[in-house]
Amino acid sequence: QVQLSESGGGLVQPGGSLRLSCAASGRTRSIEAMGWYRQAPGNERELVAIFRGSDRTNYAESVKGRFTIFRDFAKNTVDLQMNNLRPEDTAVYYCYLQRSYGPVEDVKYLEFWGQGTLVTVSS
Repeated sequence: QVQLSESGGGLVQPGGSLRLSCAASGRTRSIEAMGWYRQAPGNERELVAIFRGSDRTNYAESVKGRFTIFRDFAKNTVDLQMNNLRPEDTAVYYCYLQRSYGPVEDVKYLEFWGQGTLVTVSS
């Protein structure tokens, strides 16, 4: 199993910044992706930013240019630097990890989620 430990949420004013951190422990071999999703009240969980493989990143359109994802492969961590925050960024943010297992000809994937950290953007 994999355990994900998140930190860094809180209350911030519009235009402010926050940095979320997530550390993976346990069976962290063959990590395929690490990233962040979020879920606002009444909404479905959505992708915010993700780091796939060694060098591929994807961002939600709504956060491009404001959020940056960082990956430390040695420490198995993923951080999300959030700048110029808006009220609509208010949500519970979840760390996500995908790892693979099994033979190459029949590879399978497991997904893991953190417990979530609340980000509130309000004046």
